Amino acid sequence: MDIRIAAYGVIIADDRILLSHWNEHGRSGWTLPGGGIEGSEHPVEAARREIREETGYEASVDRLLGIDTIVVPLSKRHSGSSPLYAMRVVYRASVLGGELRNEIGGSSDEARWFPLRDVPRLKRVSLLDVALRLNEAEPPDGVPPAASA
Repeated sequence: MDIRIAAYGVIIADDRILLSHWNEHGRSGWTLPGGGIEGSEHPVEAARREIREETGYEASVDRLLGIDTIVVPLSKRHSGSSPLYAMRVVYRASVLGGELRNEIGGSSDEARWFPLRDVPRLKRVSLLDVALRLNEAEPPDGVPPAASA
């Protein structure tokens, strides 16, 4: 089984959330700014770097919200020769400076602020819903609460 560890930031200000549009292998959706950890990078460093790369903003990482895990079966992968175990470290973060811009040459093609009330109508990846539940619940053990029925 392949393993991927990634770090993401939930950035909410003035009832708006900062999102990144993931667009890769013919699939796309709105998600949190963030992505894979490189080498010996700490997840906090990865979250800051990925937020900067995908949005143009310098960010502080303010609080660990939780860790989500998912197994992607081989049949749903676009590359690789075995299932993927993905560990997604989710932080609350804040913008410190910089200017909003889109990533060039990466897996995301747009960064944008959205009113929180518009998120349910967006085409989005599952991580976004998990992260919003973590942000609201702040579970002491960091385990994402189940989605309500």
